[in-house]
Amino acid sequence: MKKIASVFTVLVLIIAFWSCKQETPDVRIIPQPAMLSIDPQMVRLPSVKAIYVSSHDTALATAAAYLCEKLHYSVVNVEGKNQGHCIYLELAPPAAGVNPESYTLVTSKEGVTIHGNSARGVFYGIQTLMQLLPPEVFGGNGLLKNSGIKIPKVSIQDEPRYKWRGMHLDVGRHIYSVEFIKKYIDMLAMHKMNVFHWHLTEDQGWRIEIKKYPKLTEIGSIRKNADGTTYGGFYTQAQIKEVVAYAASRFIDVMPEIEMPGHSVAALAAYPELSCTGGPFQVRTAWGVSEDVYCAGKESTFNFVQDVLTEVISLFPFKYLHIGGDECPKDRWAKCPDCQKRMKTEGLKNEMELQSYFIRRIEKFLVSKNRSLVGWDEILEGGLAPEATVMSWRGEAGGIEAAHQGHDVIMSPTTYCYFDFYQGDRRFEPKAIGGFLSLEKVYSYDPTPAELNIEEAKHVLGAQGNVWTEYIPDEKQVEYMALPRMSALAEVVWTPKPLRDYEKFLFRMERQYQRFDAMKINYRVPTPVTTAESFIFIDSLVVDFHTAAQDAQILYSIDGSDPAVKGLVFSSPIILKANAQIKAITRMKSGRTSAMVEITAEKQEMMLGMQLATPTTPGIDYELYEGLFKSTKDLDSQKSVARGVVNSFGLPEASSSKPFGLIMRGYLKIDKPGIYRFYLKSDDGSTLSIGNREVVNHDGEHSSTEKSGETALGKGWHPYELRYFDAGGAKSLGVSWSASGMPKETIPAVNLASLATPMMMMSH
Repeated sequence: MKKIASVFTVLVLIIAFWSCKQETPDVRIIPQPAMLSIDPQMVRLPSVKAIYVSSHDTALATAAAYLCEKLHYSVVNVEGKNQGHCIYLELAPPAAGVNPESYTLVTSKEGVTIHGNSARGVFYGIQTLMQLLPPEVFGGNGLLKNSGIKIPKVSIQDEPRYKWRGMHLDVGRHIYSVEFIKKYIDMLAMHKMNVFHWHLTEDQGWRIEIKKYPKLTEIGSIRKNADGTTYGGFYTQAQIKEVVAYAASRFIDVMPEIEMPGHSVAALAAYPELSCTGGPFQVRTAWGVSEDVYCAGKESTFNFVQDVLTEVISLFPFKYLHIGGDECPKDRWAKCPDCQKRMKTEGLKNEMELQSYFIRRIEKFLVSKNRSLVGWDEILEGGLAPEATVMSWRGEAGGIEAAHQGHDVIMSPTTYCYFDFYQGDRRFEPKAIGGFLSLEKVYSYDPTPAELNIEEAKHVLGAQGNVWTEYIPDEKQVEYMALPRMSALAEVVWTPKPLRDYEKFLFRMERQYQRFDAMKINYRVPTPVTTAESFIFIDSLVVDFHTAAQDAQILYSIDGSDPAVKGLVFSSPIILKANAQIKAITRMKSGRTSAMVEITAEKQEMMLGMQLATPTTPGIDYELYEGLFKSTKDLDSQKSVARGVVNSFGLPEASSSKPFGLIMRGYLKIDKPGIYRFYLKSDDGSTLSIGNREVVNHDGEHSSTEKSGETALGKGWHPYELRYFDAGGAKSLGVSWSASGMPKETIPAVNLASLATPMMMMSH
């Protein structure tokens, strides 16, 4: 009997242990709240399927209706009385000095209470509450059962760091359905973002119905492709109103963007008389920038723009309206009699000031309609309009200058906020516009530049992620490019900087991925990551992997086969003693897999170096070539236009502002034999060969990015050849190296010798 009792006691203890383990609070909220207190126990979700509210406030009713929709509950108004054992939404009058978007959330045995000084704050509390519930609640099916569901016992006091927390979507290059736009807005809502920037007009398509100018959609919304097909579409004013109302139900403001004076070819195709030349024009099928823009000298241009904006304003109640203002070439204005006459009449010194005149005049009109103008940082050129807000995209310099001048700023630099950039190795990612922006890089961003003083920093309203769609043809691809980087940016603009921690963020993202799964979002699954895409080794090689998806498996193969079919589960570093073609993927618990990564591992003999025959002749020999090149191989058939010697890797002063090519040669000194990694950072293509080995191939047209490669080098001097070409745009070239026991650094000048230095005999 004692034995039976003993066994029973053990079983009770085991059951109790697992029960406690299962009920341990697991709180994973994104963005991380400002203040979060977690009790070491769970509480039962109120079983009454009703939401109680404190008043008849219309906005509060909107927030309550949203929660009811998600949970499949009903709303009960109790006019200020908390019934207890319920979900209770409480709205208090705004208090002086309190952030109107703040909220408190308390879960206890007595129920759930969300308190806000505004309905918007209550709504953000609702988003947090939903993240305490099972991820399935984000699937739209409500809580299939709520009796017995337990949630963490928490006390949260929360508010955003910045007032502007935005996401942009370009529908000019590719257009998406109204239903998808609503889904995109839901993605913003779950991240507590509050501005949807809707880029509605472009050279490649006009996407908003303007009743006074029907040709804008009859002609301007359709482009004719080279193969004879057409692409187009637009949103009716009824659809626009539908989207705006939907966003309002998620407490998101919609800011329209109507591009001017540049990026306006679609409008000019419909109304060519608004240009400097009179046309005719076709809606552009190519990406990039067109010289054809609105004529700033014709009064009819301003009449047209003001008529369009009048209709736009009637559709969008948000205070801010974006007019673009970016990438406006002045070539047509410089030759246009009307524009030159305008400059003379207005006393404008140049075409830059003519652009400023254009923007100032539009701002004056918007102010008369109780609207505020937002423009890309080019609106600084020629002088900033008096009350304009600058959206800084070409780095932070424009935003810093605007803040110095006392203007509000929204930070959106390409280096942190352009979600059309690649997220991984471009060999395995869907085609993108270029660049590289990792999840970690987004998360590292601080929208307030250190260059601003305390008063100037107050002008930084916040930050915004941009999704330009030249290479994003469908809705699934929008989701892939936007998420999970949107999650990282959401935490940047909401969470106090001292609370941000990337590793903890990745841990919390595991639950966020499950929410994405419930919403059927085609988010990017993080790929396996190792230190490089290729490895060289002499005897053996250890390859290690990790992934930003912490609660996922890495599957790999070393024979070049598809790891999704017969891949091994990665559990510890791989040791290689022979050449291998490694392929790897990340597999989530849901079964979703990442793009595949491929790594070449090559066993290599040490390359022998040479000794000096005479004292070193310092420098790097170069030859310069003029012309438009697509590959570094194109330089083979060319004659150089200049030669010389420079002291370090970089672009010589003789390099042209026009497209050009460059070959640099010399000898590289290795002081200690080993495996050396070389890094090429360039815009555009570059390659590096040492001896008869190609070490880094970063060829082809691309933006400024870095690529690396390894080789085994013995002690002594080694001949090398560096090739580079620039196809026009931002020229850049940088070379650095690293090795075991040696950090990444610029190659010292003492390790470089000109070809004029005679070499002799091989050394071991």
